[in-house]
Amino acid sequence: MDDKPLSDVRPSPIAGTWYPGDPHILREDIEGYLEQAHLPEPLGEMAGLVVPHAGLVYSGQTAAHAFAAVQGQSFDRVVIVSPSHHRYSGELLSSAHAAYRTPLGDVPVDRLAQDALDGYLAPERYQLTRVRGDREHALEIELPFLQVVLPDGFTLLPVMMQDQRWPVILALAEALVALVKSCQGRTLLVASSDLSHFYSQGRAEGLDRTLIDALGAGAAEKLMNLVREGKAEACGAGPITSVLLAGRGLGAEKVTIADYRTSAAVNRDTSSVVGYVSAIISKQP
Repeated sequence: MDDKPLSDVRPSPIAGTWYPGDPHILREDIEGYLEQAHLPEPLGEMAGLVVPHAGLVYSGQTAAHAFAAVQGQSFDRVVIVSPSHHRYSGELLSSAHAAYRTPLGDVPVDRLAQDALDGYLAPERYQLTRVRGDREHALEIELPFLQVVLPDGFTLLPVMMQDQRWPVILALAEALVALVKSCQGRTLLVASSDLSHFYSQGRAEGLDRTLIDALGAGAAEKLMNLVREGKAEACGAGPITSVLLAGRGLGAEKVTIADYRTSAAVNRDTSSVVGYVSAIISKQP
């Protein structure tokens, strides 16, 4: 990664709270999670990941099981699709800054890919609304992992979904397929989402397993229906579904569940937990 600072950088609002602000501690923590991660089976050509976005101490190990699949590979750009936990105008958001800053350095925003995705969204009358100074943790929390597993660097296309209704999901998925096919080099798609929030361990596992079964089967439509019907929960159901559909359009229909656990694995409180899952989307080997 180029350590030279970039101008017009989005400063991190969560470094030092959601994850360590000291670069040495942050790198050591992430490398520790990666060392404990394992890949459950041989994988084909990588297309995307599904990863959680809680504070690193809670969801870092689950995320590491998916990010470990990227180690030793090279990607020119990464598209992270997350929910938006903060209100702005527009169905789909992106950054107006030139780069994102973490303690591990600056990640340049891929302006060409932003413009291209806008062009592919335009026929459906959607666009990326560029925002400045956003505080979205669900997207940023994935960056330090990517900076460690992709040391040669990458450009970032951030996408935050305010509207997770089906027409927006479908339009974004189709636009992502067109973008990946049109861009030179390799593109990695990353969907950011946590699962159920603040249920007992038993209730959370029931809700989460229902969603994980659909995710593992690559059943994007079923996954969204389960969430709409209240049979499963995921704050980033739209991002997950968009990336699943995009993977399908790119010929990557194999979904490998990498890890699942709840916050109780860290704080031992089973009375009110948050669920975390990670998965790998690839072509059949």
